[in-house]
Formats: sequence, C-alpha cells, structure tokens
Amino acid sequence: MSPQSSLYDFEPDLSPLTEAEREVFEAVGMGQYGPREYARETGRAPGTVGNLLRRAREKVEVTGA
Repeated sequence: MSPQSSLYDFEPDLSPLTEAEREVFEAVGMGQYGPREYARETGRAPGTVGNLLRRAREKVEVTGA
C-alpha cells in the first residue's frame, strides 16, 4: 500500500520566484483576483502585474517540468 498523497504534493514550487512574482502568482495566477483588479488593489500598473505574472508562470513551468 502506498502512502496517501497530500495537496502539498501538487502545489507548484514557488522558491525560484522573487517576492513580487510570488505575490502576483498567488493572488492572480491561483485565481483570487484578476490582473486589473489586483493592479488597482496594489497601486501597480496593469502591465506591471501582467509582466510579473508572465515571468512567474515561466519560472514555475521550467521548475515544474
């Protein structure tokens, strides 16, 4: 019998992300906010949020592969 998997086993590795990338990835990439809404909430430009999210997704994809 194999041990039961936990949700932690399926979470992406966020360790390679900067603090800003991690913050945006968790808030927008994991579905809590939309990019524009999060930009308004944090006082960032929508383009900045989009760029941070793109870089975070690229890093998570590379480490998760």
